[in-house]
Amino acid sequence: MSLPPEKASELKQIIHNHLLRMDIHGKIREVLAETVRDDQGPAHRSLSEADFLRALQRRGIIDDVMKDLHFTQKVPTEAETRSPPKPATHFVDKNITKLEKTNIDPCRRYLYFQVLGGKAFLEHLQEPEPLPGQVCSTFTLYLHFRNQRFRSKPVPCACEPDLKEGFLLEIHRDGVGEGSKMADATTLLSMCDPVHLVLIRTDTSSETTLVSSYFLDWRTVLSLPSGKTCFAVELMGVGSECKVPAGVLTVSLELYPPLTETLSTDIISTQQSLERQRTAEKERLFLVYAKQWWREFLEIRPSHQSKMVKIFAQDENGVNRPVCSYVRVLRAGRLLESPRQAARFVSLLALEKAPVVGGGGGKQEQWCTLMAFLCRGKGDCEDHATLLCSLLLGFGLDAYVCVGTKAKGTPHTWVLTRGTDGSITFWESLTAHRYLHQAIDPDAPPLAPQPKPSSPYRTVGCVFNHHTFLANCQPSDAVELCVFDFQNQSRWKAMSEEALKSVCAPGSTTSLPPLPPICAPSLDPAAASNQLELEMRYLVSEHRKDLDLATVWDDHLSYLLSSALSAYELERCTGISCGNEEFQDAVRRAVPDGHTFKGFPIHFLHRNARRAFATCLRSPFCEEIVCCRGDHVRLAVRVRVFAYPENACAVWLMFACKYRSVL
Repeated sequence: MSLPPEKASELKQIIHNHLLRMDIHGKIREVLAETVRDDQGPAHRSLSEADFLRALQRRGIIDDVMKDLHFTQKVPTEAETRSPPKPATHFVDKNITKLEKTNIDPCRRYLYFQVLGGKAFLEHLQEPEPLPGQVCSTFTLYLHFRNQRFRSKPVPCACEPDLKEGFLLEIHRDGVGEGSKMADATTLLSMCDPVHLVLIRTDTSSETTLVSSYFLDWRTVLSLPSGKTCFAVELMGVGSECKVPAGVLTVSLELYPPLTETLSTDIISTQQSLERQRTAEKERLFLVYAKQWWREFLEIRPSHQSKMVKIFAQDENGVNRPVCSYVRVLRAGRLLESPRQAARFVSLLALEKAPVVGGGGGKQEQWCTLMAFLCRGKGDCEDHATLLCSLLLGFGLDAYVCVGTKAKGTPHTWVLTRGTDGSITFWESLTAHRYLHQAIDPDAPPLAPQPKPSSPYRTVGCVFNHHTFLANCQPSDAVELCVFDFQNQSRWKAMSEEALKSVCAPGSTTSLPPLPPICAPSLDPAAASNQLELEMRYLVSEHRKDLDLATVWDDHLSYLLSSALSAYELERCTGISCGNEEFQDAVRRAVPDGHTFKGFPIHFLHRNARRAFATCLRSPFCEEIVCCRGDHVRLAVRVRVFAYPENACAVWLMFACKYRSVL
């Protein structure tokens, strides 16, 4: 009986996963060690394959494998036989371990990347074994390879975390019409894209921490006739701990189908060495140019020494890279519909400055790679600004990142767009607010009307995007006096676009991290809204019970609050307020004469009910509603979770009450 290639691959995958679950490799190692001990006497007779198989049979390992291996055939339902299967519109992860089936194209080559476990995560050496059902901190491993992104299931944090996952990475050829052709050894060798591994720790309150960000060169597998290799990867820490090992992952790589002609290890190491040398030379030449450019900039005016001109920035691994390399043209497909929606999405990623061990008040330097920023779901203002600028460039705007200060001289970055009519708009990436910039004319007569500064920004030292870097050489770097005429060389000193392209253009150097795609949300907004609303009702009822107050819910009033929450989110997205008249009219109809209505809306970036409720109670207006006393008191609460790409969430919550007014 012959099987089609995709079925054969599926069968191999099922068997492979089954063997992995049984820890067959560990059992084979034990038998091998025992057989070598028993059979190798003074004659040192070499073991044959038959001897080893007999030993496996003797121990009953082969019988165990065959006994537990079951193949179930799925009987198609009537609906499935009538219509072709459709992709799921959403995925709710219930932590059920299922064997996912993948259709393999026999004309393409794949890299099967397996994580076989972790060890030496010494920070968790004293971590106790989690009890069944106990909430504990978890590790999640994220992967990015050539426009493909994957995520492991979360596992409890431990010194030896049980990270065991397999990821099927497709290796397609570049070039128009080349994607469906099988890549040969030479083509594979020329693919210098690494596998980017990002390890995230999530604590019991859902706070995420970046543990490690590692770039793996997978091409060692090209020299092996079997197309398989297994080795340990030492993950380093991030930021100030980038020289300290965070832990070790055991990984296995398998090329499918295996190469007919393998490459020698010398050829692979020579190619890698040449790539490193070429990158190092480009970076050296750019550094020489940047130093010369900086000297020229200081010669214009001595005060330029104190301006916020940022040419290089350190990433999470402590690598210095030109700031222009952090910005790319990024298109989000159908996940984001407009520039303003993109700004709203970026503002929903939480703000967190890089952690510093010890005091001193100094700011830790860390601009994250986009993959690390998206996986963690939070970052500093530089991460937000570079992501927003990349998205706005994707929407066809002339966008730049500005580096300067805001009130009290605090360093800050934001985004600027230039209209075709010369208008300048500032975008605050942390809030999605937009400000129209109008410069003050210092040479105007004293009584001439001058525009009032509308933005919170005080000074600007430089602006940049993916191919432009401009330093502000105007007499004052105050934003209110600044003219953003980038073609005027007496106001802005530009770096050579060719020099920037040599180290910042995609594919220019192997040290540049590849650009990951933006992922659709896997969160079900309706289910998340219902769950959070139920938790809120419980917390309100318990809080009122402690005050010896009864709680009566008005489901109709709760439902009416939905339109207000929807209008609030629409206003944050578009800047346009609508639907308020209908909401007010519906509430007037729902509240009888002689009754009073009170409502309190609030916005969160997280879905932790207890944290949200504690924050709400700090407001006297909310506490007045939740603790309402009176005649015929009816309470209402409504939660709306709006899901954005990368599972970024806008959570709107509204408490309301109505009661009879008693004089």
